[in-house]
Amino acid sequence: MNTLKLREYKKGLKLTKVQREILVGTLLGDSHLSNHNSGVAYRLMVQHGLSQKAYVDWIYDKFKDWVITPPKIKDQTVNGKLYKKYWFNTVSHPALRFYAAQFYRGREKTVPKLIHRWLTPLGLAVWFMDDGSIKSNHHRALILNTQCYSDICLRRLRRVLSNKYKIATKLRKQKEGKQIYLLASSVQEFVNIIRPYIIPKMEYKLGKLR
Repeated sequence: MNTLKLREYKKGLKLTKVQREILVGTLLGDSHLSNHNSGVAYRLMVQHGLSQKAYVDWIYDKFKDWVITPPKIKDQTVNGKLYKKYWFNTVSHPALRFYAAQFYRGREKTVPKLIHRWLTPLGLAVWFMDDGSIKSNHHRALILNTQCYSDICLRRLRRVLSNKYKIATKLRKQKEGKQIYLLASSVQEFVNIIRPYIIPKMEYKLGKLR
């Protein structure tokens, strides 16, 4: 697509309600916004391990109007170990600038003050598919991997889980930071909220709770 056609195509793009909800959830998780045109436009970057191909394809399907090139496989070396990654980017667009302003302070990811307004059950499920897991096959406990967030961000996340969804949590220290640990008394309620939106290939994250 040449530059003129792409510019005209972008004018017709508008985020739907579902796309906005998924965007909030995946930005709380592993996805990123990349700056283009000196902050005027941003693109969404989605990347996971190849084992989560079905999940990336699901997000791509929801955003395919915003994507020129379908998901691809690439090699990534981390600490000398080779990994297969599956990824795609949306086109850069001014509509994503609002989310960049909310979810970033400089290059550091943050949690918006108004997250309680924007985190829907669908967004919660996407966040879990991105960054959640069961503690082990021997436990019912669920974990959200939030090690990248500051204490202020963690308080905001725990507050929205508690006040909006009645989910009790505690923090669990790790070498890289702190995880949000869902208390056993709230696990079933959390699963009831997100289960309608969990795609079949990601149900393994629920372990025996599925």
